[in-house]
Amino acid sequence: MSAFFVEGTHEIGDTVVLEGSDAHKIVSVLRKRDGDEIEIVDSAAQRFIATIAIDGRSVAATLRGRTAASAASALQITVAQGVPKGQKMDFVVEKLTELGVHEIVPLQSERTVVTDVSPNKLERWRRLAKTAAQQCGRNEIPVVGEPQTFSELCSRFDGYDLVLFPWELSRRAALRERLPELVHGAQRVLVVIGPEGGFSHAEADAAQSAGAQLVSLGSRILRTETAALVVLALINYLTESADPRV
Repeated sequence: MSAFFVEGTHEIGDTVVLEGSDAHKIVSVLRKRDGDEIEIVDSAAQRFIATIAIDGRSVAATLRGRTAASAASALQITVAQGVPKGQKMDFVVEKLTELGVHEIVPLQSERTVVTDVSPNKLERWRRLAKTAAQQCGRNEIPVVGEPQTFSELCSRFDGYDLVLFPWELSRRAALRERLPELVHGAQRVLVVIGPEGGFSHAEADAAQSAGAQLVSLGSRILRTETAALVVLALINYLTESADPRV
């Protein structure tokens, strides 16, 4: 059943109104009609079965009962992604959302080609995160934060239990052997991914000095839009419960 996010905390019997792209999807894409059911997720991650009534370009959804919410993961993963060229960031946001990331931070580093992240781009990425969260059945929409410089990000490292810094020139050691010990007991993890040109030696040294763990992702150099997905998949494999939705 299709799920839609609404603002605020609600109870059974409440009626919420969906407009814009959500209403368009319900009416024109899913072709729902009056009396059909959808799933509603509120700001407290409560999930409800709702009966809809269509009125022009808006949809009123009356909450009829609760559905079982999936267990939230105890591990919160933030990915700082070096902003790639073109529409690659769209792909990154969508797939990281599916993999359960808690927050995505657009990162400006020494070799980042895209030096200006406009408000329109941020809004687009946030819409993509919302759509992907609905599609994969998440209880929460990941945060797409404001862009940060490399130095700004390094100053935040102490707010995390673990900072993973994949770098193609780091000491070659199998991540499958290092990762279990690194993530053990961690609740807040930051994964820092470089842009197309990778990180410089100076940035790697600065990250390590600030407390990051430099790691290798293997013998092949991965594209920037691939690297974070590999790290998230490995962490999920090690840490997720039987119900992977967050």
